Amino acid sequence: MISYLQVENLTKSFGDNLLFENISFGIADNQRFALIAKNGTGKTTLLNIIAGNEDYQGGSISFRRDLRIGYLNQNPDFPKELSVIDACLRSENDAVRTIAAYEHCMMSQNHDDLDEILSQMDLHKAWDYETRIKQILSKLKITNFEQLIGELSGGQLKRVALANVLIAEPDLLILDEPTNHLDLEMIEWLEDFLKRSNMALLMVTHDRYFLDRVCTNILEIDHQAMFQYNGNYSYYLEKRQERIENWNSESERTINLYKKELEWMRRQPQARAHKAKSRQESFYEIEERAKQRRNNDKVQLDVKASYLGSKIFEAKYICKAYGDLKILDNFYYNFARYEKMGIVGKNGTGKSTFLKMLLGEVKPDSGSFDIGETVVFGYYSQDGLAFDEQMKVIDVVRDIAEEVNLGNGKKMSASQFLQHFLFTPETQFNYVYKLSGGEKRRLHLCTVLMRNPNFLVLDEPTNDLDIVTLNILEEYLQSFKGCVIVVSHDRYFMDKVVDHLMVFKGNAELKDFPGNYTDYREWNELMEEQEREEKKSKEQRVKTKNNLTLLPSPRGEEKSKRKLTFKEKQEFESLEKEIPQLEKEKAELENLLASGNLTSDEIIKTSQRHGELNDLIDEKTMRWLELSEI
Repeated sequence: MISYLQVENLTKSFGDNLLFENISFGIADNQRFALIAKNGTGKTTLLNIIAGNEDYQGGSISFRRDLRIGYLNQNPDFPKELSVIDACLRSENDAVRTIAAYEHCMMSQNHDDLDEILSQMDLHKAWDYETRIKQILSKLKITNFEQLIGELSGGQLKRVALANVLIAEPDLLILDEPTNHLDLEMIEWLEDFLKRSNMALLMVTHDRYFLDRVCTNILEIDHQAMFQYNGNYSYYLEKRQERIENWNSESERTINLYKKELEWMRRQPQARAHKAKSRQESFYEIEERAKQRRNNDKVQLDVKASYLGSKIFEAKYICKAYGDLKILDNFYYNFARYEKMGIVGKNGTGKSTFLKMLLGEVKPDSGSFDIGETVVFGYYSQDGLAFDEQMKVIDVVRDIAEEVNLGNGKKMSASQFLQHFLFTPETQFNYVYKLSGGEKRRLHLCTVLMRNPNFLVLDEPTNDLDIVTLNILEEYLQSFKGCVIVVSHDRYFMDKVVDHLMVFKGNAELKDFPGNYTDYREWNELMEEQEREEKKSKEQRVKTKNNLTLLPSPRGEEKSKRKLTFKEKQEFESLEKEIPQLEKEKAELENLLASGNLTSDEIIKTSQRHGELNDLIDEKTMRWLELSEI
């Protein structure tokens, strides 16, 4: 294997805050690494250091000569006056720059340089490259090439930046939260793209399915040290637990030894005067080791929900559109007590708009939401809370309440509550601008839950949260005594939390699916496969019928030489009765599948029967066609 990157004894700190010390690792060709750590412990900082955007206190970083590196920043930055196509094709690659010139020429009225550009396209063998670029742009839904960067939303800008690094085809690709702002279809395409690519990869992501399916190696920063696991995310979970158990066992032995040595050190000086000086020096090493802990600090979400009555909300025939784009059309839904709904769909189909209408932030064009009197919403927004960056963390929480009601007469001070969210007393007096992106999201979650909501509305809650926090949030939502609506592109999170899905298909088409995302994905793939088979069979039947029609009659006769036998006549009459009955059963099954009332097992069983019926109908129709031509 060819070594691309070698990091040796790297150390980084901000003042007294040590992020990591003497960490070492290497990346070779075709290796795909994921970096895992808690928020605020240096993931993005490490990526910035490797990309050359940040300095460090000690150690060394070396690259293979002429190594091409592509870096997707968590918050990408392009000149605002740049067009989308120029941002996507911003590269040192000659083929990419030639394609950029070709695209500009084709979009303009002036084609004077077209001959020269076409010869350059041939010279750099850029035609296949251009097809591949168009596929990337299409999959990431980048279509308005002349739009200016300054006019894009944060999500659109992230997709443009992702397209730029993928198109450049670097040897080493560094990605910071690549799945943020991508819909599920884009995420699954990106998974497949990276698995098939020859690029080496180093990335930070909270998407655990993505980690499991793409990565070959895991790097973990824990207590300022680096640990490496040669396997995917599932392998990492298993081996990490073994590492912690081994550490704890070793710690117990060290603590016992420390107690004995401490007793010896506490004796009168004359009692140990004759002892070796090396034992005294060894004591301080044992003391330092014994005081280290491998605790699994994690967010503790034990906030109680307010009382929730039986009436939640009723969406009464809601209509909403933006010009020609329909979001909802005469939509009716009665939300049940303790219901946990997941909302999925492509970007731009109206998921966030639906939440804002429910919360009263956006008015529907017609219809209304009838909300129960006991409902207390807690809204965790996609954009996060607009904190005053110059405020201290403790003041952000105290502005909401000095004390938090935990239920059963128990209360907690604002400072104690922050400690449940891993904000130490020292961190609480930090200014907000000093927090990492993930820590700001955690603070936002804290401000939502401290109001004791009984109906949580979560819009992309997984973005920028570390995996530890996500696991605890999932456990909390599973046992939450209230209602939940969550919009998320995190498939693992959705599988753990929701009871059913509301699928936004676009143009006001919605489907209520009884199951989690994995159930829906399996069902959807099965239906798509059946549709393809059905289309193929219909095309084959039409082709066969046309071929039979075009066959010349022998000696110019219009009719066949022979007539149907008695047996064939009976079979023909039987088929004329059977085919409509099979078609009717098939239609009934399709209505059942679309009803949203079936369990997962019933869906699979019904889908299998649907496939059997397709085969039967095809077989009997072909036989009917053969007999009808005699």
